[in-house]
Amino acid sequence: MELTVQGHRSYCYTGGRPFDPAQPTVVLVHGVLNDHSVWAMQSRYLAHHGWNVLAVDLPGHCRSAGPAPQSVEEAAEFIAALLDAVGAPRAALVGHSWGSLIALEAAARLQDRVSHLALVGTAFPMKVSPALLDAALNDPEKALRLVNVFSRSTLCAPPTALGPGTWVYGASLALGRRVLRSNRETNVFHRGFVACNSYANGEAAIARITCPVLFALGAQDQMTPPKAAQGLIGVARAAGKSVRVANLPVGHHQMTEAPEQTLFALRDFLAT
Repeated sequence: MELTVQGHRSYCYTGGRPFDPAQPTVVLVHGVLNDHSVWAMQSRYLAHHGWNVLAVDLPGHCRSAGPAPQSVEEAAEFIAALLDAVGAPRAALVGHSWGSLIALEAAARLQDRVSHLALVGTAFPMKVSPALLDAALNDPEKALRLVNVFSRSTLCAPPTALGPGTWVYGASLALGRRVLRSNRETNVFHRGFVACNSYANGEAAIARITCPVLFALGAQDQMTPPKAAQGLIGVARAAGKSVRVANLPVGHHQMTEAPEQTLFALRDFLAT
């Protein structure tokens, strides 16, 4: 599905179903050097079980035009504009890694327009090491390999993810290279990491949301370790928010390493 958002062509994968204004909507937001395809299994399921699915390519990534967001706040503005463009008065927001910060900031801004907030592989602050920032800028191939080593807890996806025997490490390398090469003007790898590293509004944002929130965390996640989400969880609970935590026995790529557990956590949360 293609839309014009903020004056530029924007792509959303809908799980093969047309947008139906009578159904609830869920927006799925990818992380750094990813695109809509990381949500393949979850988006297809939700689209065929009563949800409008908008799995976005963020601006400047793959099939979406426009300048790549320079900050979490800028990307959150895009999410708000996307809902306006599609005519969705309300939506659930689901984000992974960088996308979780974008979803969080958007939920804080949109208030009652957001019905649910799911943060997958999140952390705050989401600091990126100087060495990785430098590699993303000056040696993206090295940085891509480092990220995939630290992100993965398995080299072979379960059959329900991308197909039996899929080499998820190799698939992630290929996706990262494709996303990086899709933008010839901007290094979206480095820009995305800078946006993560610079975001400072997490605790204020989680205190402002008006919807229930799910934290889906990977027990073996070395990119955003579960302990790095505890501050947000504590603030949310102290502010009286409805908080649910799903602990998944995988690394940072929850959607492909634990596809069913991630889906069931989202499905059950969105049913509340």
